[in-house]
Amino acid sequence: MPRSTWDELPATVRAAIERKAGLVARAEIPPAGRNSDFSATLHLRSGGVVFCKGIADAEGKRGAMHRHEADINPWLPSAIAPRLRWRIEADGWLLLGFDRVTGAHADLAPGSPDLPVVADAVAALGRNLADCPAAAPRLADQWARLAPWRRLAKNPPPGLDPMRASQLVQWEARAIEAADGRDLVHTDLHSLNILVAGRQALIIDWAWSRTGSAAVDVAFLIARLIAAGHTPPAAEEWAEALPAWQRTPPAARTALAVEIWGIWQYQAAQQHRDLWRTLVPAARAWATHRLGDNTGIEHQFDDVLASGHERGGPDR
Repeated sequence: MPRSTWDELPATVRAAIERKAGLVARAEIPPAGRNSDFSATLHLRSGGVVFCKGIADAEGKRGAMHRHEADINPWLPSAIAPRLRWRIEADGWLLLGFDRVTGAHADLAPGSPDLPVVADAVAALGRNLADCPAAAPRLADQWARLAPWRRLAKNPPPGLDPMRASQLVQWEARAIEAADGRDLVHTDLHSLNILVAGRQALIIDWAWSRTGSAAVDVAFLIARLIAAGHTPPAAEEWAEALPAWQRTPPAARTALAVEIWGIWQYQAAQQHRDLWRTLVPAARAWATHRLGDNTGIEHQFDDVLASGHERGGPDR
């Protein structure tokens, strides 16, 4: 979506930011990011630097996302996530100011030196955010409302036979149970939300964080690794070093793989974006690997991606 530059912000909003942060010398707009109306690294006349992002509709859905990210920030380990300095509301805008963090987006490809660094960061999240009392929506409730396989089964896309749909719906019920827990989980871990600097990885953009099982973040990363070129067995081998995954029973692992496939398959039918052409086959490959499926199901949904099979939008 189009984002405002510093000069395009209302004067009242710029003034409110400068009262909190100090006078701004220049604003550097990042190339990535979709959910904020303004995001920039603010270089201050004092020599300081702060990262600021915000939304023009403070009372809307995306405003709620930004409020949630601000509310849970105090619970995040400072060694893994940037600290929130301030939040302000001005002229209908909600803006958040964070410590600036630097680094390159994580390279998740096979052989990347970032892989063990990312694993260390995910393990640290599992340790520090276990049984976290932060107020966050339950992921299991969200997945139960979305229920992608149940929706797809009611109006099957080309390639999904009723018998297979029924099996996937059963796995979905297990996945909702597997996703439940008392940990704070990010739920949107991918290369753009992981910054690597040397031997440290930082996790950013916590707007989708939920209360659930730490295994969910590992599962999403396995699917992302496959999308980056790993085979399903190689991606699972990477995850075996993580305590949260070690504690996850085989059936729960399979259920999570099936559900991630379903979520991405369903979203691909709603959002005509190129990324689904990579993510859906990756999740499908992992799920069918875990299901031991040799029937060719891994190829029968490609026409859905090509045709953009339409349904009602997801709840997320």
